[in-house]
Amino acid sequence: MDMSQPIIYVVSDSVGETAELVTKAAISQFNGSSAVIKRIPYIEDLSHVDEVISLAKLNHGMIAFTLVKPEIRNYMNKRSEEEGLFAIDIIGPLMDKFGELCGKKPLNEPGLVRKLDDDYFKKVEAIEFAVKYDDGRDPRGILRADIILVGVSRTSKTPLSQYLAHKRLKVANVPLVPEVDPPEELFQVPPEKCIGLKISPEKLNEIRKERLISLGLNDKASYANLERIRQELVYFDKVAGKIGCTVIDVTNKAVEETANIIINHIQNIK
Repeated sequence: MDMSQPIIYVVSDSVGETAELVTKAAISQFNGSSAVIKRIPYIEDLSHVDEVISLAKLNHGMIAFTLVKPEIRNYMNKRSEEEGLFAIDIIGPLMDKFGELCGKKPLNEPGLVRKLDDDYFKKVEAIEFAVKYDDGRDPRGILRADIILVGVSRTSKTPLSQYLAHKRLKVANVPLVPEVDPPEELFQVPPEKCIGLKISPEKLNEIRKERLISLGLNDKASYANLERIRQELVYFDKVAGKIGCTVIDVTNKAVEETANIIINHIQNIK
């Protein structure tokens, strides 16, 4: 046998990515050495283990495995020992010790790491979506969104979009300005997907003045004029009524509080 090219059977009751990654990390420590890695995923019963053992014995290979079901894991350890094969249990000892440490029993469900990965990528996708379709930049996002937030300027649309994105919801937000017609897409989506955000004129005036001061601008601008704000809010009521969407008063609500109301609303319409 060519000892410079040993065969390692990477065995898992899921996809086998974890076992392969750890195996490659170990091999990388041997400069100039390599191995033939053969991944064998979805080992679901004892007969599959027997097949792997036969292959490894025939080809003088070793086995690196992540098997979370106790009966399959124990069988792999027992059979490889009987046949005199090197079989490395990558995840088992760590699970055992962690179970002792936290005083809990493992779920023993294959593929949970992959589920976590999928969850992470959905979150990243939702965050990117919120950035791309923030502040009405591209009305096409309205048709693809799980939720569309509608409101005048400074009603927490952007922070709400980001907060909800971390809950894996794709959010587009649309600012309403009396001088600009709202995008037609707002009236093409189911109204229950749209959430209107309203606020008291006095509170909005206070928020906008603080915003202007933080930017080094004059807080007497029309943006923070109470009469102008009232006109914008009347326009908001008109558009929200035309859409037929749920309206949430965000006057004294934290972003998290408003987000929870929205999440409950979405769950109830599914």
